[in-house]
Amino acid sequence: MSSSSNSDSGKKGGNPLEAMGAFFSSQVNRRKLVTSEKQALATRLSAGGEAFPGSEHRPADRKTWMAELGPERLRVHQVVWPGTHDSATNKIGIPFVTRPFAQCQSLSVYEQLAAGARVIDVRVQEERRVCHGVLATYSVDVVLDDVRRFLGETASEVVILEVRTEFGHDDPPEFGRYLVEQLGEHLIPQDEAVFHKTIAELLPRRLICVWKPRKSPAPKPGEPLWSAGYLRDNWIDTDLPETKFESNVKFLGEQPPVADRRFFYRVENTVTPQADNPVLCVRPVTRRIHGYARLFIAEVFAKGLGDKLQVFSTDFIDGDFVDACAGVTKARVDGAA
Repeated sequence: MSSSSNSDSGKKGGNPLEAMGAFFSSQVNRRKLVTSEKQALATRLSAGGEAFPGSEHRPADRKTWMAELGPERLRVHQVVWPGTHDSATNKIGIPFVTRPFAQCQSLSVYEQLAAGARVIDVRVQEERRVCHGVLATYSVDVVLDDVRRFLGETASEVVILEVRTEFGHDDPPEFGRYLVEQLGEHLIPQDEAVFHKTIAELLPRRLICVWKPRKSPAPKPGEPLWSAGYLRDNWIDTDLPETKFESNVKFLGEQPPVADRRFFYRVENTVTPQADNPVLCVRPVTRRIHGYARLFIAEVFAKGLGDKLQVFSTDFIDGDFVDACAGVTKARVDGAA
């Protein structure tokens, strides 16, 4: 009786050494899988290269790359919009303590826009502070000031500003009205006709603001703000670079061509730290896919999907990423893509 009881309790409690061994074994296998997927992307790059329509283009000034292409020629649906993921996280958390786990950009929103980004992704909580998960940073007013500053310094650059209430938080009170009060003179009203207009036809208004509340009423057609359905994506939660790369290709292939689309579709060239993996800081994890943006564009064109690429976002944006997006945009305007 006694030995049976001891055996049962052993089964229930489990062997701590076996559990630890299984954990370390799973971590080793996980690291092998990450390494394998990184090598797979490197092999694809070596085999296929990074050539695509417009790949040689370098804007004279990334701050005004849209103006350089000609506002009278460039239509909204032709733009490949370089975007940033979790755009306002440059000062989030405590440096060297919590910041590495939440920071997705090292530049301010103004610096990103001046560097060529044209889609900004901002998450807010109930007190109108920018946040990423449980960590909050500066007031959303910092973002709005940066956007206004950039628009004031340029003449023909159009920006998409996405503001959403972060998961697990409540909408800031009367926030839609607040956005309109702060940005009103710049806002392009919600209208599907916008997609086929030229940049010149939109002027002097140059800001499409997509407001994605959790419980507050969504913006309606004709109103100054755009509703959530006008900026879509198929984000998957993974830290595996080739898995994300393939998912991005698959979901992009399911979209209508940009010329037939009445919404913006986003592809994010990012991967996400996972709780069951020892590497939890954003930068080393997202670096696994960061350098393959041009490969992605090249493969998209090789698969006949080049007419579907629209919003392309990244962590820690750099000039080469902007140049790639601007290059495809130029090729479309020139009739080469």
